[in-house]
Amino acid sequence: MKLNHISTILFLFIFFVGFSQLKTITEKTTYPFWIHVPEAEKMEKQPILIFLHGKSLSGTDLNRVKRYGVLNAMEKGRKIPAIVVAPQLKKGSWNPDKVLEILEYVQKNYNTDATRIYVCGMSLGGYGTLHFAGKYANKITAAVAICGGGNVKDACTLSTIPLWIQHGDKDFIVPISESKIIVDAIQKYDKNAKVTFTIIEGGSHGSVERLFHQQTMYDWIFEQKRD
Repeated sequence: MKLNHISTILFLFIFFVGFSQLKTITEKTTYPFWIHVPEAEKMEKQPILIFLHGKSLSGTDLNRVKRYGVLNAMEKGRKIPAIVVAPQLKKGSWNPDKVLEILEYVQKNYNTDATRIYVCGMSLGGYGTLHFAGKYANKITAAVAICGGGNVKDACTLSTIPLWIQHGDKDFIVPISESKIIVDAIQKYDKNAKVTFTIIEGGSHGSVERLFHQQTMYDWIFEQKRD
């Protein structure tokens, strides 16, 4: 009985410590955001992974951001070796300048590795990822955009960093042509650009969310480094 009691206390302690690492930051930047800081941040510089959500998670309740994507994967047990940042958009489209504001806040207040800054997003967040990377490629290492699109005028800038663009071929919300247009523009500008385009056979707009729960995406992200 005593052993079981100790085990229960230990479990609750581990759970509390893990949970306490995920917290909200509001009124410090334009977008409020969730942040997860690994314990190792106290001892060594950490990469940053920014997740931009889709339109359905917009609003003023930060808990909505946990419904899918990186935070949802973490709540289901995925361990991500980085400072994870997940802002919430109230309405409209992601503003690259306001995303940069968050990145700079995190860099100022935490022990971060400037050579490993990553952004990923889905749907509206996929657009937001490529818009941010298109304006501030010099600030980040690599990006993953899922079922979104980008601005053709940003092709030159986007060609300077590794990109992984993914889209389901059965997406009837955001057509796969949106991703194809920006990939073609990048490759037209630089045929050697490090852009990978993955067509997910049978993938609908919602089903591709499973990518955030698979190790493959995170392996690719954290393999990328900037000199």
